[in-house]
Amino acid sequence: MTVELESEYRPTEDEPFMNDRQREYFKNKLLAWKDDILKESKETLAALQEESQNHPDLADRASSETDRSIELRARDRQRKLISKIDAALERISEGTYGYCEETGEPIALRRLEARPIATLSIEAQEAHERREKVYRDD
Repeated sequence: MTVELESEYRPTEDEPFMNDRQREYFKNKLLAWKDDILKESKETLAALQEESQNHPDLADRASSETDRSIELRARDRQRKLISKIDAALERISEGTYGYCEETGEPIALRRLEARPIATLSIEAQEAHERREKVYRDD
C-alpha cells in the first residue's frame, strides 16, 4: 500500500522545499529516465549492428549511412544527457539539488518536474539566454 501511495506522490509548494520525500521523488525520476535512455541506447546499438550489412545498391547504402549518422548523433546527445542526469543525482546526494547555481534560490517545482536536470531558475535561465543572444548577435 505504501509503495502505491509513493508512486502517486507529487511534490507540492505547500511542503518544505527539497525535503527527504522530494529528494527521493526526484532521485527516482532521474534514475528511471537514465534507465530508459540506457535501454533505448542498447536497442539502438543492436539495430545498428544488425543494419551494418553491406548494401549493393548505392542509394540503399547512402540511405543506410544517413540513418546511421542520425542515430550516432542521437546517441551522443543521450550520452550528454546521461552526464547531466548523473550530475543532478550527485547534487541530490550533496544536498544542492533544486537550487539555482547562479542565485542560490530554489528552482520552481514545476520547472524541476518538467526538466529534472535544471540547474538554473527560470529567471536565471532567461537572463543567461539573453546574454547568449547578445553575444551571438555581435
